[in-house]
Amino acid sequence: MKRTDHNARNQHGFTLIELMIVIAIIGILIGAAVYGWKTAQKSGNETATRLNMRTIAEVQLAYYNTHGRNYGTFEQMTKETMLAASKFGGDSPVVDGYILTLKVTPKTPSTPASYTLNADPQSANSGTNHFYLDSSDSNHHVNPAQPAGPGDPVE
Repeated sequence: MKRTDHNARNQHGFTLIELMIVIAIIGILIGAAVYGWKTAQKSGNETATRLNMRTIAEVQLAYYNTHGRNYGTFEQMTKETMLAASKFGGDSPVVDGYILTLKVTPKTPSTPASYTLNADPQSANSGTNHFYLDSSDSNHHVNPAQPAGPGDPVE
C-alpha cells in the first residue's frame, strides 16, 4: 500500500503571504510608474509650451513686418493662416495643457506697438511653471508659483 503524505510543504503553489507580497511589490512598481509618467507628461507639456511661445514670437515678428509695425492677436494671425486655427483659435487658447494669454498694444504716435504672452498651466496635472514673453525681450521668464512677468528669472 502506498502511503500519501499530506504535508503542506510538499504541495505546489503559493501561500497567501507569498501572494500578498507579490501583489504589494506590483502595487509599488505601478505607483512608481504612474508618478514617473505624470512627471514626464508635465515636463513634455512645459517643453511644448516653450516651443509654442517661440513659434508665436516668430509669427509676431513676421506679422509686425508685414502689417505696418503692429502686432497681431490670435484671431488676426489665425485668420491669415500664420498660426493654425485648430491649435491657437480663440482669445485664450489651451494648448498642451497651458492657457495662452496674448495682450497686444497697438502703436500710437508716441509709443511703438507691443505684446505680452503668458502661458499658465490649465491644472496642477498639466504643468508647474508659468511662462512669460514680451515683444521687447525674446527670453522666457519663469515663475513656479504664480503667473510670470518681466521681473521673473529668465530660463
